[in-house]
Amino acid sequence: MIFLMRWIMPFILAATPAFGDATIGGKTVECYCTDRTGARIEMGETICLQVDGKMFMAQCQMSLNVPMWRKVSDGCLSSALPQSHQPAVDTGGVDAKI
Repeated sequence: MIFLMRWIMPFILAATPAFGDATIGGKTVECYCTDRTGARIEMGETICLQVDGKMFMAQCQMSLNVPMWRKVSDGCLSSALPQSHQPAVDTGGVDAKI
């Protein structure tokens, strides 16, 4: 009996991680966050959130097997540049050969 247990135990231990997958009924459970419109945000993605009048950057993360938003910085990043209402008329200072 002891010989049999010594022989089978490595196979049981090797198979244990396979049982750790997030599956229900044989289907893999996909974890993700949602924004205020219900759009799917993948794990690790960072977006700007506005909650109670405050804006901040938050990342979609897992906590205790539950997707959640974690604040990573105050304020939100913006790529918008202020638009000039008066376009430059005199372009004499621009070298057209560049």
